[in-house]
Amino acid sequence: MPQALMDAQSALSFATRQAAHIEPQVYETKYKDLQYAELIPIDTSAGDWADTIEFYSMDKVGQAAWFNHNARDIPRADVTRTQHSHEIHMAAIGYGWTLAELGKAQRLGIQLSADRAMAARRAYEEFIDDIAFNGDTGKGWTGLYNDANVNAANMANDGTGSSRLWTAKTPALILRDINEALTAAFEGTKRTELADTILLPLTAYTYIASQPMSTTYPDKTILQYVMDNNIYTAITGQRLTIRVGDGLEDAGTSSTGRLIAYRKDPQVLKLHLPVPLRFLPVWQTGPMAFEVPGYFRTGGVEIRLPGAVKYRDGLTG
Repeated sequence: MPQALMDAQSALSFATRQAAHIEPQVYETKYKDLQYAELIPIDTSAGDWADTIEFYSMDKVGQAAWFNHNARDIPRADVTRTQHSHEIHMAAIGYGWTLAELGKAQRLGIQLSADRAMAARRAYEEFIDDIAFNGDTGKGWTGLYNDANVNAANMANDGTGSSRLWTAKTPALILRDINEALTAAFEGTKRTELADTILLPLTAYTYIASQPMSTTYPDKTILQYVMDNNIYTAITGQRLTIRVGDGLEDAGTSSTGRLIAYRKDPQVLKLHLPVPLRFLPVWQTGPMAFEVPGYFRTGGVEIRLPGAVKYRDGLTG
């Protein structure tokens, strides 16, 4: 009995040292195929144990008018403030070893593999990526792809056979569709918010990335031409960002492809992630089992200025 206890204590000490060695490897690992960190600003400012995030949106009201010097009812300007609240929730993922695995590694003098810790990190990244774009119905959250407050409309059906599909449209009409989405965001915010990012379904992106713009520009694809010739670039002198949005193939009305135009800025939208994945100390969960718990806290995606985001559906289907 004492020897068994000593073995467990030794195993726990060994597991703790191994976990301390593994964690830096895990946090350095990058997952480039998951998109949330590149496409959505991340806000970690809420602190470890905040239950909610509260903020105020403000708008100016009032309009100047003609006035008679004898009158007393001077037009007045004012501001309106609306309070908003956003909940933060906790989720968890971990990994572990058995006494036999720890004993063999200790006896052979080898480091334990970081594979399980990396699998836990990958599960966390996939969880956050899905919430960022699709939300979570159980928490009542929406994501970047499906916020009900964002204006959604169908693409113009002026392609061949009254089609909305980009494969049935000329390059000029495709450019028109993109500029319409950018302009709608601009006009919808009284010319204060100009979208700088376009997300497309993979098939739509592949099509415009492989088709020449015209016989006049045979060496330039539709994608290359559009990135240099659009309303955002014309106004700002900067290049428009056009990226593939995983999951947009059927995100639109009637499961059609959806284009999303938005300004990538924390004032417009943000992913609340006050506690990214954090591993806790090793603990013994059973007679021969040891676990490294991990937890994180998130509030999902919050689109604070829905007018600066536009959905356009029907470009694939």
